[in-house]
Amino acid sequence: MKKAGLSKMAVPIGVVGVVLLLVVPLPAAMLDMLIVVNIALSLVILLTAMYVKRPLDFSVFPSIILIATLFRLGLNVASTRLVLRDAYAGEVIHAFGSFVVGGSLVIGLVIFMILVVIQFVVITNGAGRVAEVGARFTLDAMPGKQMAIDADLNAGILTEAEARKRRAEVTAEADFYGAMDGGSKFVKGDAIAGIVITIINLVGGFIIGMMQRGMSAGEALETYSLLTVGDGLVTQIPALLLSVATGIICTRASAEDDLGTAASGQLLQSRTALTIAGGAAIVFALIPGMPKLPFLAVGIVMLIASQRLKANEAKAALEAEQAAATQLPGAPAKDTNEQLIEEMRVHALEIHLSPDLVDLVRPGASDDLLGRIRSLRRKIALDLGIVVPPVRTRDSVELAHATYAVRVAGVEVARGSLPPGRVLALGDDLSSLPGEQVREPVFGLDGKWVPAELRFAAEMSGATVVDRVSVLITHLSNVVTQNADRLLSREDVRVLTEGVKQVNPSVVEELIPGVMSLGEVQRVLQGLLAEGVAIRDLSRIYEALTLRAKVSPDPEGLVEAARRELGPSITASHARNNVLRVITLDPVLEHSLLEGLRPGEGGTQLSIDVPRAEAMLVSYQQVRSQSEGRGEHPVLVCAPAIRPALHRLIAGQVGPATVLSYTEVTGSGIQIETVGVVRDVAAVAA
Repeated sequence: MKKAGLSKMAVPIGVVGVVLLLVVPLPAAMLDMLIVVNIALSLVILLTAMYVKRPLDFSVFPSIILIATLFRLGLNVASTRLVLRDAYAGEVIHAFGSFVVGGSLVIGLVIFMILVVIQFVVITNGAGRVAEVGARFTLDAMPGKQMAIDADLNAGILTEAEARKRRAEVTAEADFYGAMDGGSKFVKGDAIAGIVITIINLVGGFIIGMMQRGMSAGEALETYSLLTVGDGLVTQIPALLLSVATGIICTRASAEDDLGTAASGQLLQSRTALTIAGGAAIVFALIPGMPKLPFLAVGIVMLIASQRLKANEAKAALEAEQAAATQLPGAPAKDTNEQLIEEMRVHALEIHLSPDLVDLVRPGASDDLLGRIRSLRRKIALDLGIVVPPVRTRDSVELAHATYAVRVAGVEVARGSLPPGRVLALGDDLSSLPGEQVREPVFGLDGKWVPAELRFAAEMSGATVVDRVSVLITHLSNVVTQNADRLLSREDVRVLTEGVKQVNPSVVEELIPGVMSLGEVQRVLQGLLAEGVAIRDLSRIYEALTLRAKVSPDPEGLVEAARRELGPSITASHARNNVLRVITLDPVLEHSLLEGLRPGEGGTQLSIDVPRAEAMLVSYQQVRSQSEGRGEHPVLVCAPAIRPALHRLIAGQVGPATVLSYTEVTGSGIQIETVGVVRDVAAVAA
């Protein structure tokens, strides 16, 4: 039989053998062998518990407790049968009893009772209590650990596989400590059973020796006391080892080293503690009547250990200084390829903070920046359909006081200030509040950074008060939305496509790679994101791309095909209360724009003279400003053919604008309300 088969069968065979111990009488020689096996097994369990680095590395321990306890109780039954029947239970029990009893039966019984008390009162009760508390605390902390794993997964710190592994570890830890709580009850019950069996052996043997074997009272007491003490020792010593192992496992925290290494390293970490303890031992030696040699020996050893620890600390400090002296300023500690590559890597999204703002990302900060970033990544994923890359936060001494900067692909795209101890008050009338007048970076609102203790006063004056982290998160959200197309990488598209393939495989298989490559799909999705169109409905987008790409691979045509398919959702995103307020083009102007449409390398272009284009843009701005002054947010609607070119013209000259085509707003079931018309002012003037 192979080794794996033997290992698999060993435990079942052993359990069956233990059951037989309770029924079948054993010869004394075999009992000796099993007692030695029991002692050796308990010692192995104890040492294993000391050398594991984490409790979960010995996850089978609760089951071993049950099997070892059952084995020991089986030996108790077998030894009791031999003691009461033959007044002899093998050489091991006789040797243990003789060694402890020695020349005095009373001293032997007293020592045995002390061992029983230590086992039952101290070790077993302590281990049971620790297991009970550990199980309760572990189960109570389980939801929080699961939430932390989910948060790290959402933040991109963990992959899906790593998150599954961490969740499995948390579940296994809860199961382990729950099993340990029950296993400790086995240990306690075993101690009680040992005491009961000892009493039975002593009393029952005394009676049997006098009534059946014709022994005198003294002879019966001496014989069965020796056997009782020996039998109790060979069972109580393994039980004591198992109880200690239980306590060690339950009190171990997760560590990188085994118990011996961690204990020696932590006990010898304080030179002052060793010096004081050694001096105290020497002082005790000077007290009249105290034995001088033991105290002096211990004190001198501790003082020597403290001096060696001091020398090691000085040596480590000198080596650190030498390493720092030989290293160039600003150079990394090591110039391994991995570290150089890490230094070279350009991160997709970064937040640089001045040194006085680093407290925003420290654990336990009142303003949880990292937690808010995780929430923002989730919100953008649900709004735009992209997974924002993990945001790297780092300090920068190059930034001015209370300043932050947001970088996309290594390029700074936004900057702002977050004065410590202040909140941002936004409103029309802030003259009564102290602070420097500033402009909010996203919406351009007037505001003031006021002391945090005046927050309530600012709210009472009608101002909207925003904390520092909210200002930064709002700014970051705006940056991510405006640069969503740059943040969508080829790998992101692959992951998103795999997600679509799981629920709609035919759409993906028909499009990629037969009709379009992954890079071409990425370019289309970037085109949609550049105009603020969400790409959550990838199945519908891929269906539209499949049909259009078979006709023409033109990128602009592919983007427009996807927009037409997403028309109702695009329109709904700009509607308010089921009403879409639109700005239209004068028919004459629109016709002239259609006639001036020309193809170009970056897509179609509007071929019109500069004065006419400027006049059209001025008319658009006037109509848009009037509508926004009434609290409306209109969109410009035009013919599908000129929509891409007109959007590029307005976005390049005026700024961000929403331009929809007639095909996108029709058939959506949303009420259309025209709030203005863009006219050809130059033509009218002529």
